[in-house]
Amino acid sequence: MSQTKIGAIEWFDLTVPDAQGLSAFYAQVVGWQPQPVSMGDYDDYNMTQPDSGDTVTGVCHARGSNANLPAQWLMYARVADVEASAQRCIELGGEVLDGPRTMSGSNFCVIRDTAGAVLALVSD
Repeated sequence: MSQTKIGAIEWFDLTVPDAQGLSAFYAQVVGWQPQPVSMGDYDDYNMTQPDSGDTVTGVCHARGSNANLPAQWLMYARVADVEASAQRCIELGGEVLDGPRTMSGSNFCVIRDTAGAVLALVSD
């Protein structure tokens, strides 16, 4: 069970066609240090603080189950139940862009609200 409170933003990442190139871009622009994370036949990247080594975000390849994610900084908000929140999004005129599905042991989906903004939802 997650210790994150419902409604909290618990992660940010970016999914793009060239994660390696963009992780190098952000290393130069922001100062983050890219740390490869094996995804089997390619690497995604944890971006870490140069002084502490703490991971602050991720830069991921738009491949496999992530192929349909939009190329934008995506916030992940903790909800009580991803399936219920996704259904409520649809009922209120939004849309579900991806999922609900399991990702890293959690339930996950990406929604677009009625203004066009995108947000990821995550629950246990």
